[in-house]
Amino acid sequence: MAPRASVVIPAYNEGDDVLPGLDRLFEAVTLDVEVLVVVDSPDDTTAAPVREYAKREPRLRLAVNDYGRGPAQAIRYGIDAATADTVVVTMADGCDDPRQIDELVKLVERGVVVAAASRYMPGGQQVGGPRFKAFLSRLAGRTLHLFANAGTRDATNSFKAYRREFVRDVGIDSRSGFEIGLELTAKARRLRLPVAEIPTIWLDRTFGQSNFQLGASLPKYLRWYRFAFGPRLTLEQLRTKAPRSTQ
Repeated sequence: MAPRASVVIPAYNEGDDVLPGLDRLFEAVTLDVEVLVVVDSPDDTTAAPVREYAKREPRLRLAVNDYGRGPAQAIRYGIDAATADTVVVTMADGCDDPRQIDELVKLVERGVVVAAASRYMPGGQQVGGPRFKAFLSRLAGRTLHLFANAGTRDATNSFKAYRREFVRDVGIDSRSGFEIGLELTAKARRLRLPVAEIPTIWLDRTFGQSNFQLGASLPKYLRWYRFAFGPRLTLEQLRTKAPRSTQ
């Protein structure tokens, strides 16, 4: 039988640093889940620790992405490889709070197509991280919430749960960065499908280096930010009007 949810974790050369986050996840999640750590190549430094961990944790498996390099491709691959009807995307850096996974899954099961963990709603918080990046993220989330009725004040956060059928219907056009969370929120908004949020506390990573590059990512985020504003579309219209992301 399929698990209740699939948790997709894109990872790039995290090495043993991925292990504390996996410990917290399996300690926090009470639902029946599978956890897919997705890497771009078998020799990624994340692969060996995950394979060893999976020997004692049957809910965990390593997936090697063959769609192309980068987090967007890894997330696409993970969602396609998932077996549950609900998919949660969370990062390997330990910044996300896995205690929210159960609640995000239950929101999707109640009928929303996107359930967002929000740093910018009452009860949420972002601790650490680049201040300018946080300012832009908060500004985008608040304006989308106020003026586009996006359903969440944190549309740019990658930590979200999705109805897998919705993702398959609308597709993922992003091909390189972390903008998938915003893309799918924008698509749900244009289709007028329900999006909901719960508060989360995001803690900046205490090890390794972030692979996020603001300068390269900003145009991709802006493309989906603009797309969120507009009249209601049918699914067929969305498939033709959605912007095509470039590498």
